[in-house]
Amino acid sequence: MTNNDVLRRIRYTFDFNDNRMIEVFALADYKVSREQVSAWLKKDDDSGYQECSDTEMAIFLNGLINDKRGKKPGPQVEPEKSLTNNIIFRKLKIALNLKDEDIMQIMALVDFRLSKHELSAFFRKPAHKNYRECKNQILRNFLSGMQRKYRKGD
Repeated sequence: MTNNDVLRRIRYTFDFNDNRMIEVFALADYKVSREQVSAWLKKDDDSGYQECSDTEMAIFLNGLINDKRGKKPGPQVEPEKSLTNNIIFRKLKIALNLKDEDIMQIMALVDFRLSKHELSAFFRKPAHKNYRECKNQILRNFLSGMQRKYRKGD
């Protein structure tokens, strides 16, 4: 999945308008313009489409964590320069304050079964022998489940 796909899905799930998206970036001490946000949210084949970098996506997710959980005292967390699905998944887990059982319930909303052992493998360090790469299908199903759980009016 592209960062732009993830950004669009999160925006839709929480019904964020452009101003709200700008606020979430600001919570991570990053200033973006409405034009930037708009370009990231366009479809890939749109002429105004702009790719959201890994660093920008990490900043947005850090802002989402600050928004949902409150900002920690001290300097802002340094955003990752390179993102993987595992890191995106972990940041969403932190932002929404989810336990393994919560994630398994969210996955069940889209009829996707995952054992606790499979799930914990996604949150391990890459060097760990039981680490498992989070494939696009897993992240896509999680985002769809999030949408079912958190989207108002659906």
